[in-house]
Amino acid sequence: MTSSLPGNPQPEQFVPFTARLMAAIRTKETKRSDRLFNDPFAAQLAGEEAFTVLEQKLKVEDQAYVAVRTRLFDDFLLSASAKAHQVVILASGMDTRAYRLSWSSVTKIYELDQPQVLKTKATILQEVVPNCQHCAISADLTQPWSHLLLTKGYQPELPSVWLLEGLLMYLSEPEVHQLLETISQLTATDSYLALDLVNVKGIEYEPYKGYFRSGFDYPEELLAQYDWEAEVIQPGDEGANFDRFIEPLPPRDVPDVARVFLVKAKKQ
Repeated sequence: MTSSLPGNPQPEQFVPFTARLMAAIRTKETKRSDRLFNDPFAAQLAGEEAFTVLEQKLKVEDQAYVAVRTRLFDDFLLSASAKAHQVVILASGMDTRAYRLSWSSVTKIYELDQPQVLKTKATILQEVVPNCQHCAISADLTQPWSHLLLTKGYQPELPSVWLLEGLLMYLSEPEVHQLLETISQLTATDSYLALDLVNVKGIEYEPYKGYFRSGFDYPEELLAQYDWEAEVIQPGDEGANFDRFIEPLPPRDVPDVARVFLVKAKKQ
């Protein structure tokens, strides 16, 4: 895990650091009187450098996006896990949902990420007990990994809930398709999926230019290839505002706009 961010970091430094940056944003949101969620562990996970980068580099609307995304996916996961008790979080980073949300006793959360990321989080949270059955799995998601999940008790014949938060834009287009194909092979009908991704124009969005590697203008069509029926909204739209956005993004038929999409889907 890279704890510091140089002026012009390489992707292998920047991408892991974003996990700490997201934790810094969650810390800031938690301190608000009108907070959308409470994350008492985020400050420990963020580290001082992440707060510096947060104030120097990230726009207010970017911070609002992370807060809204977190709340939207919190609600989705809790609702979906009432029907499907296996929850898989890919590239989990400094995610704390296993510790801060109220889960059913039968819920089992699998977190997959690079070994050093998981080790760092486990060390920081070693005194904290998760609110569910919890399993951390070291994995490189660009390499075969499904066997790692299966050996830890995941049952592909049963419905499951999947979260790909802040992940797909850092993968190449072939890697995105390979990941979705693997997930499709591991999921039963009536499984659930939540993710976010940018459009093609969004690949150039600062300060992530040079780090985002893929974008998709039509997430519904992308996911339909793998038997997912998707609901796609933009931050600021109804259901993804939470009084954090004054102006919504332009309608999707307006060209040359950098966009990010929030996606909730069900396996058909």
